[in-house]
Amino acid sequence: MTFSGFQEEDFNVFQIEGLDARMEAIKAQIRPKFETLGYHFAPTLSALCGDEMHVHIAKHARRTVNPPKDTWVAFANSKRGYKKLPHFQIGLWESHVFIWFAVIYESPIKEGFGQVLQKEIKKVQELIPSHFVWSTDHTKPDTLTTENLQTDGLFQLFNRLQTIKKAEILCGITIPQAQAVSMTSEDWLKTIDKTFRTLQPLYEMAKQQ
Repeated sequence: MTFSGFQEEDFNVFQIEGLDARMEAIKAQIRPKFETLGYHFAPTLSALCGDEMHVHIAKHARRTVNPPKDTWVAFANSKRGYKKLPHFQIGLWESHVFIWFAVIYESPIKEGFGQVLQKEIKKVQELIPSHFVWSTDHTKPDTLTTENLQTDGLFQLFNRLQTIKKAEILCGITIPQAQAVSMTSEDWLKTIDKTFRTLQPLYEMAKQQ
């Protein structure tokens, strides 16, 4: 199956009221696209990372009342799960698409990874383009660009990962809805591939833990 890109109706899913109704729309409309992207990019990431990467599509199983405000497919080197591991994500908020490398709050390597990032901060700045963005909380859509953070901001971000229990770090790109719906299938595959290749050194740093 060929990935057809994201359309306006994919983003409109997040306007549907009610957990069950929204989840049905996510399952019917967005998950098949994630399955296609998973099938396409798992071999690419396995080759890039030197680990067999497995596909995990967000199930939002813990939710009982509030419908999800975003959804995603993740890639990690375990069949059993991804949340405790360094991983990659492709996903949607109503406002944008995100393509991430992520170490989130469940990960036991956070402190050590933060130390490596601080030690290698100049290398990180050389490898990660200025327009790439960072997030400290995967449950919120807010981001900061590498350019705006500069050295001091990045240092604080990496320090926070070591000292705050619920700290997270995500790095990648976001693509606004208006731009996303205009992109072709080929545009998407090229953009995601290029982003994952740019982020791969962060995975290598995380593997040092």
